[in-house]
Amino acid sequence: MKKYLITTREFYTDTPAVFRSILHEQLREYLPEYVLYRDKSNPNYDIQASHFVEVCNQFENTKSFIHQDINLAYRLKSTGVHLTSKQIDLIPQAKNKNLEVIVSTHTKDEVLKAQKLGADAVTYSPIFASPNKGKPKGVDDLKELLKNTTIKVFALGGVVDLEHIELLEKTKVYGFASIRYFQ
Repeated sequence: MKKYLITTREFYTDTPAVFRSILHEQLREYLPEYVLYRDKSNPNYDIQASHFVEVCNQFENTKSFIHQDINLAYRLKSTGVHLTSKQIDLIPQAKNKNLEVIVSTHTKDEVLKAQKLGADAVTYSPIFASPNKGKPKGVDDLKELLKNTTIKVFALGGVVDLEHIELLEKTKVYGFASIRYFQ
């Protein structure tokens, strides 16, 4: 099962040297195949995103994704962009820039639309209880979704320990995405 590490300012900070050091250690320890730079409030987002891509490039099997900003992802030569569910119609624009595209989804309809528009993968959430994310969908809902789609799906939301991962391994999910598991 693939691992998708999502950064957060609270853990990784917005100080470049500290950010680089913590990110490097997390990538070395967990070896995630996918990594997302997400920081909704950093006034120096472009600069920190550049550091993020540089660190990810030090790991041969790691794909780097920039949150929401297609042009920045393209300019920094990251692997791709992670779009929100409200940006789903931008999938063709990102694909035209030869970026891999992952989309945040919360419903079966969003998953199917992302698949139809050519996204490479989706996150589907929340699977388990997660702060401020609403009622968890659960593993049975995830299994049902996986029967009706061919797109790669990352289970997201409340994945914090090996017990959650073991439950997900019993499904046909492509991988899991998390912030807290990797801290």
